[in-house]
Amino acid sequence: MKENKILTIIMIIAIIAVIAGIAFLGYGIYKNRTFKPQNPVATIEIENFGTIKVELYPEQAPNTVTNFIKLANNGFYNNLTFHRTIPDFMIQGGDKNGNGTGTPTLKDLDEKLESKTYAIEGEFIANKVKNTIKLERGTIAMARADYSNTGNGTATAGGYNSAGSQFFIVQKDQTSLNGMYAAFGKVIEGLEIVDKIANVEVHYRDTDLKEGEEAPKDEQGNEIASDMPKEKPVIKSITVETYGVDYGIPETMEPFNYYNWLMKNYSSSQVQ
Repeated sequence: MKENKILTIIMIIAIIAVIAGIAFLGYGIYKNRTFKPQNPVATIEIENFGTIKVELYPEQAPNTVTNFIKLANNGFYNNLTFHRTIPDFMIQGGDKNGNGTGTPTLKDLDEKLESKTYAIEGEFIANKVKNTIKLERGTIAMARADYSNTGNGTATAGGYNSAGSQFFIVQKDQTSLNGMYAAFGKVIEGLEIVDKIANVEVHYRDTDLKEGEEAPKDEQGNEIASDMPKEKPVIKSITVETYGVDYGIPETMEPFNYYNWLMKNYSSSQVQ
């Protein structure tokens, strides 16, 4: 009788253990399926201005976020500048030439790769990629070329897929640009820093030039781009906290060569 009682207790304990094990396993499966990793956060340190923190949204623009993280954490942006600033619009930076003409290379993503320039797909609605982030105050997005005025689909697509390393942060809502640029995050700290940078003194605005007047030139005789600060704010560093997630390497493509396209489509041999 005593042995039967002991056996019953053992069976009950075994059943409880099995049930507990099943429950634990089920919870683990549920947690894995419902777990949502914390969004990465970029910290942008600007010399003499302060710090801007930006939450990135990989669910909306996964390849854009991957590209930005890889460049940032490889030190690509360190000591680059904000080379274009427009009050009530945006601040633009991340160009290694400091004038809007620079393009990153595959080696900037991984030193084992070749020194070949690249671009990434434009993750925005006009380019048939679902991304509903609005170009409102504090949004960060990728800068790109715009060839839509050519009226040619190939050239327009080339502009849509021309982003590399340059980005801009919106200072004032730009609803007319929604769906036209790859927005991939939003400022969560430091909007006052964005305001300060947007209002730095520039060499000139397009509206400053009278009809027929040439743009000013630098000491080397090169034309200075409009909206370029006289003292460009320096990006000391950009680092991204990924909270343990490895976002890997972005998918890249060969940059669209507008000059070659222009020569091919509008060469002198085609002139009537």
